[in-house]
Amino acid sequence: MSKMKQQVQVTVAGNYSPSVIELKQGIPAEILVTRINTQGCLETIHSSEMDFETDLPLNEPQTITISTDKVGEYAFSCGMDMVFGKVVVK
Repeated sequence: MSKMKQQVQVTVAGNYSPSVIELKQGIPAEILVTRINTQGCLETIHSSEMDFETDLPLNEPQTITISTDKVGEYAFSCGMDMVFGKVVVK
């Protein structure tokens, strides 16, 4: 029996690309976040709704595990809450 997993890559370069991440409920999920330039306040990504805070070293992918237990929309942002994105669990 294989274990399914969702994985989404997000590039950070002045904003989040993609800024909206859609995930299916009940399937474990990871977001691979890579910051590729030094623009702005994007050295940290965090979400109180999803309970994570992760530093983003330049050009070093970081894995963030996301709970998909509950359907909904969950915001994330940079360390200064100036750049935003969201995870949508369907």
